[in-house]
Amino acid sequence: MSLTTGIMVGGIYALVALGWVLIYKCSGVLNLAMGELTLIGAYVTYTFHQMGVPFFFAVLLTLLVGIVLGVLTERIFLDKLIGEPVLTVIMVTVGLSFFFKGAAQFIWGADTRVFTPPVFSIKPLEVGFLLISPVYLWSFILAIVLLLVFVAFFKYTRWGLSMQATADDETAALSLGVSARFVYAAAWAIAFMSAGVGGALLGNINGINISVAYLGLLVLPAVVLGGLNSVPGAIVGGILIGLLQNFAGTYLDQFFPGGVKEIAPFVFMVIFLLFKPYGLWGWERIERV
Repeated sequence: MSLTTGIMVGGIYALVALGWVLIYKCSGVLNLAMGELTLIGAYVTYTFHQMGVPFFFAVLLTLLVGIVLGVLTERIFLDKLIGEPVLTVIMVTVGLSFFFKGAAQFIWGADTRVFTPPVFSIKPLEVGFLLISPVYLWSFILAIVLLLVFVAFFKYTRWGLSMQATADDETAALSLGVSARFVYAAAWAIAFMSAGVGGALLGNINGINISVAYLGLLVLPAVVLGGLNSVPGAIVGGILIGLLQNFAGTYLDQFFPGGVKEIAPFVFMVIFLLFKPYGLWGWERIERV
C-alpha cells in the first residue's frame, strides 16, 4: 500500500515540481511562492466545484485562472526586475508568498474546506491484489495526463521551444527574436497552472486549508533531487519523494513519532546535496577564472 500510495502522491508532487523547474530554467530564480500558488489553485477549484461545476471542468477553469494570475503576477511584480540581481527577484517571491497567503485567508478564511459532495468514491478499488483509494488513483492519472501535455508543449510547440531556447541561452534566443518578457510571463502562467491543479488534487486528499501551502514546499526536495532545471528530473524526483515520504511514515513513525513523514524528504535532500549538488539531471556550472 505504501508503494502504490507513494507513487500516486509522487505524481502530484511532480506536477507541482514542474512549476519550480520551469521558472528556474527560464530566469534562474527559485520561486519561493510555489506553495502559495498551490494553495490558491486548490481554493479556486473548490470554489468552482461548490458553484456546481463538475470537478473535471473546475480543473479546466482553474487552468484558465492560472494563466491570468500568472501573467498578471509577472507583469505587475516581476517585469521591471528583468536583468536585476537574482537575489532581488527571489526576495520578491518571498514577499509574494506572504501576499498570496494573506489574500487566500482574507477571501476563503482559515477553516478547513472539503469538497462536498465528494469528488471521488471512498470505496477502495481492487487492482489485482492491491486495494487503491479512488482519490489517489484518479489524482495520479490526471497529474500524469497534465504532465504529458506540458512536456508535449515544450517539445513540439513554437512557444515551448522558445521557452527552452531562452532557458538554454538567453542571449542567443534574444538575438533570434525571442521575447524574454513573453517567456517569463508564460513561465509564471504555466507555474500557476501546474501548481494550482496539484493543489486541487492534494485538497481532495487532505482537505483545503492554509497547510496546503506547506505541502507545496514539500515538493522542494523533489526539485533538488531531479535537478533544478530538468523537467524529466521533476517527474522522477516527485515520484521518488512521494515514495520516500510514505515509506518513512509507514516504517519510521513507530520509532520516531511526531511527523517524521514530513521531515524525511528534507533530511534526504540535505544528505543528497552533499554528494550531488546539482541533482540527478541538473546542469553543472563550471566557472573559469
